[in-house]
Amino acid sequence: MEVVVLKVVNDLIYSLDQATFAKTLRLVNLLEKFGHLLGMPHSRKISSKLFELRIRGAKEVRIFYTLKTDKIYLLHGFIKKTQKTPRQEIEKAVNRMKTLDI
Repeated sequence: MEVVVLKVVNDLIYSLDQATFAKTLRLVNLLEKFGHLLGMPHSRKISSKLFELRIRGAKEVRIFYTLKTDKIYLLHGFIKKTQKTPRQEIEKAVNRMKTLDI
């Protein structure tokens, strides 16, 4: 599957420290290879069309993505600071998904 990275996610990825950057690229490659079959602990379903890529380590990074035909769109990412995923972060991803007309 082809991975389409939105600019805001690309900027986040390149702002990460070297170890977290490497883990993120590894997981994006796994996502590209396995698509919707990638499951826990790497990926989790948030809603019917929205999924969360989970990068674990010194920094907990979350990248929301969606699947459409043969493409994976990385919509929104953030560094997780609390146990629960903030609702506003999910809403940002949902709004970007709507702008893609998916």
